Amino acid sequence: MNLSKKYLKMIATASIAATICLTAAAPNVLAVTQPEADTPLAKENLEKLSVQGVERLSNGVKLDLGTNEAYIRLFDKDLVKVSVLKKGEKEFESRGIAKKESEWKTPKFKANSSSDTYTLKTKELTVEIKLKPFGVRFLDKEGNVINEDYVNQDKTSGYENGKPYVFKKTDDNEDFYGFGEQAGLEFNKRGDSIGMWNTDAYAYTKDTKYVYTSIPFFIGLKDKKAYGIFFDNTHRSYYEMGTESDDYYYFYANGGKLTYYFAYGPEISDVVDRYTDLTGKMEAPPEWSLGLHQSKWGYTADEIVNIAKTYREKQIPLDTMHFDIDYMDGYRVFTWNEQYKQALKQLKSMPGFHAIAINDPAVKQDENYRMYQEGTKNDYWAKNADGSTFIGPVWPGDSAFPDFSKQEVRDWWAKNHDTLFNEGIDGIWNDMNEPAVFIDNDKMYHTLPLDAYFGTEDNKIMHTEYHNLYGHDEADATHKAFKIHKPETRPFVLTRDMYAGTQRWAALWTGDSESNWEHLQMSIPMISNIGLSGVSFVGTDIGGFAKRPDAELFARWIEVGAFYPFSRIHYDSDAKSEIKQGQEPWAFGPEVEKISKKYIDLRYQLLPYLYNEFKEATDSGKPVHQPLVYQFQHDEKTNDISDQYMFGDSMMLAPVITKGQTSRSVYLPQGVNWTDYWTGEEYKGGQTLTVDAPLGHLPIFVKKDSMIPNRDVQQYTSEKPLTNLVLDTYLDKNASYTFYEDDGATEDYKQGEYNETSFEVERKGNKIAFKQKQEVKNFKESKLEQYTLKLNNAEKPSRIQAGNSKYQEVGSLAETQGKTNTFFYDAKAKVLYVSIPADEKKEVQIR
Repeated sequence: MNLSKKYLKMIATASIAATICLTAAAPNVLAVTQPEADTPLAKENLEKLSVQGVERLSNGVKLDLGTNEAYIRLFDKDLVKVSVLKKGEKEFESRGIAKKESEWKTPKFKANSSSDTYTLKTKELTVEIKLKPFGVRFLDKEGNVINEDYVNQDKTSGYENGKPYVFKKTDDNEDFYGFGEQAGLEFNKRGDSIGMWNTDAYAYTKDTKYVYTSIPFFIGLKDKKAYGIFFDNTHRSYYEMGTESDDYYYFYANGGKLTYYFAYGPEISDVVDRYTDLTGKMEAPPEWSLGLHQSKWGYTADEIVNIAKTYREKQIPLDTMHFDIDYMDGYRVFTWNEQYKQALKQLKSMPGFHAIAINDPAVKQDENYRMYQEGTKNDYWAKNADGSTFIGPVWPGDSAFPDFSKQEVRDWWAKNHDTLFNEGIDGIWNDMNEPAVFIDNDKMYHTLPLDAYFGTEDNKIMHTEYHNLYGHDEADATHKAFKIHKPETRPFVLTRDMYAGTQRWAALWTGDSESNWEHLQMSIPMISNIGLSGVSFVGTDIGGFAKRPDAELFARWIEVGAFYPFSRIHYDSDAKSEIKQGQEPWAFGPEVEKISKKYIDLRYQLLPYLYNEFKEATDSGKPVHQPLVYQFQHDEKTNDISDQYMFGDSMMLAPVITKGQTSRSVYLPQGVNWTDYWTGEEYKGGQTLTVDAPLGHLPIFVKKDSMIPNRDVQQYTSEKPLTNLVLDTYLDKNASYTFYEDDGATEDYKQGEYNETSFEVERKGNKIAFKQKQEVKNFKESKLEQYTLKLNNAEKPSRIQAGNSKYQEVGSLAETQGKTNTFFYDAKAKVLYVSIPADEKKEVQIR
């Protein structure tokens, strides 16, 4: 048993009750708000279920369990749905499911029965059902047990006083990942006591149990094989991942039905792909959203304009300024303060700037306010237990809360975004959507009371069930706003809270972090696990939100933050901070400004690579920020690494996340060789290095046989057309890459308007061969004219030619730009640059 971790968690997970009552006039959070105390599972009251009858179904089996019944349904050869219900109840399918049961093509399977088991077998998976007591286990096609119910206590699953639960067998070599957004410094969640209840946890710490987002999906890694379990339950839920014993783990919820999906890998990537088949893939983001974002709660209208101008003057790339709640008229949603409206016009008059506006769900209770009038007239609000409209204080004061469970409310909310879009807003930032309410007492824990409800009088959805779905449905409505008002434009929605499946509409940031080293350290495992939970577009506020960083902390944070999938500097109001320190790159002096520019420049240089990583995320659910175990699950040394990660497929980052540290150890996963990105020095995998990392240096290593597409640095993403694609190649034997290109702005790619070009660089005896092939050519607006093949750690060639065409050697890299069929060899760096025409059809041979 992991006693040290368990001991720490026992201390950490005590529920923290806020002791102050917040009002809109004085919303100064003094403690991390947490929900009421956890509801434990009474082990003495667990059900002992046995199978009393079996009925084969077209896609599985129905089991008579006496007072209960179970359904085991095969959605695919490696995906199974398990439901245990009270007799006569309908099976459950939450709003998180994108691909419904009827949309799956049932795989071929065989069903067999014996005196003590009933078995379903597909090409990849065997589901073995124990009859007495009832229990389920999953085996791979070789007959190895992947996962099984914990039958030792004869009470594997069922309901305890209305709480659905499942116990699973484990052993001490099984590790757990995912669980969406969870605080903590460790990536591996084995030994953790985890809870899910979307909570406005301002300035949370590593020990805060409940934060903003609930994604009840996790991945188990056992014997180097991966599986996933999605506990599709929207109530407050709990996960005891080997906290009590190394023999079992269990999960349960405060209410709802027992429904979970089991997905088999064996690779982690297979599990994530299958899970996002079920809950939905993200859409391709607009390219501008991959640039840097700058934000602060409390920017004046003039500051927004001046900060943007300063970025341009200092030639630090930036795409987007955010408008926090100050832009509204008295914090009324879908309104404008005239000064900020004018600031937006000035911002948009400058080349390359995009704007994102915050939007909160709370609608001010004001009889003269259009939104409140319409919502009241049409019965659009969440209700108290007695049927009256729930009113609670948030930023605008006493407010009503839209009932997003209703389609007509989501449509109404979407329609009202014209107020923002008509002024030039490009993206929407959904905040406070846990939903947060500024009351903390013995009945309300910073949200609506548990006996509030949504829906209609004859079809109520209790707050206990709907709470974790509130932001999910708001994201749906916000995404729809783009379809109504900006139908030719890719949506960008940023949200503070999610449920499973929200990734198909929105990006996520990890809420109100704090400017300290703990939060910098915590950002890496948090983003890693969120990525494994199907949310690729995610980031943490660079520099921290609450309080203020010093120069060293900000420098280290921007080094990492420039490589978050969602990269935004955002910080708290000066009114809430003792130190009135800005968090713009130049706010900490020339040294930190130089460091900031270096890494922001590098992000923009790598945009072709990053954009392609996001495209792959839309296809397979693959995270952009990948924990090492995602690619190297057969190397057990990667299972617990929390402070290194892969930025896409090829680049490994090992940031400094400790105050005063100027060197660090770096593990190079086995199975591949590695190159130091900065020095070109090469290393074999499977070893640990100690590397120097003075302030301003982020250790980066690149997998050998990788090709990283990049380009010239721009001040914003659409400043210059992509005419020269640099193929930064780290060749061992064979490096290949398929480069995707579209317009980066519209949804024309969905109609096939894109290009795909495959590149291959291969070492053949004493020569190196480069070839390309246009796989898809439907994007007519491409401006690509040349490829610059950059070969690292290369020898000077005697000649380069394609067919009969010989390449000319030139004296500088600059001379190869815009002039194809040339090459330059940098003898000091041992780097060869070859300028190849984009339409070259012949193999380029380097001898």
